[in-house]
Amino acid sequence: MTAETLAEPAALGHWRPRVVHASPPAVDPEAAERAAADLLTALGLNLADAHLADTPGRMARALLEMTTVPEFDLTTFPNDEGYDELVLVRDIPVQSLCEHHVLPFVGVAHIGYLPAERILGLSKFARMVTFHARRPGTQERLTKRIADDLHERLRPRGVGVVIEAEHTCMSLRGARATGTRTLTSTLFGQLRDDPRSRAEFLSLTRRQP
Repeated sequence: MTAETLAEPAALGHWRPRVVHASPPAVDPEAAERAAADLLTALGLNLADAHLADTPGRMARALLEMTTVPEFDLTTFPNDEGYDELVLVRDIPVQSLCEHHVLPFVGVAHIGYLPAERILGLSKFARMVTFHARRPGTQERLTKRIADDLHERLRPRGVGVVIEAEHTCMSLRGARATGTRTLTSTLFGQLRDDPRSRAEFLSLTRRQP
C-alpha cells in the first residue's frame, strides 16, 4: 500500500495524501464468472436450474466487490490547540475474507491515538479499516497493517488498534463454534510503552455489558 506525498505535513494546513493500492491487481470479471460456474458445477450444482442460472455472475460480482480496494484521501489537520489526550473511535465495522477458506470474518475495530502535530479526520479511521480489509488475509495481519499505516502516516505519540470478529470459517464449518469471537491488538509508542496509557486504551475498547 502507498500514498503520494506532496509536501511535509507540518508545512501544510489540510494535508490530503491519496491512499492507493501499491500494485493494483488485474481484474477479469468474465473469467471470474466462468470460474464460479466451473466451481459450482464441480460441486454438483445444476446451473441449468432457473434458480441457479444467474448464480455464477452474482457470485463473481459479490467476490469482486468484497476484494476491491477503495482509494481515499487521508485528510489531516494541524493540531493547533495542542490536544494531547486519547482520541478513540469504537465499533468501526470490519468485513473481510479469510485467506485460508475465502469465507468472511465480520466484526468491529477500535482505533485510538495520541495526537502529535496532526489530527486525523474521524471518518478516515473507517476508510483505513475498509482499505486494508478488502483483501483476503488474516485478522492478525489486518490489525497490524492498520496500525502500521496510521503510525507511519500520522506520526502520533501512540496508536492502538483492536479488532474483534467472528470467523465463519470456524462458525459455519469445522469446529462450528458459533458466536466465538477472536480479538487481536497492535499498539505503538506511548500506548504500548506507558502502562497507564495502555490500560486506558484497552479499558475503553472493552465491550460494555
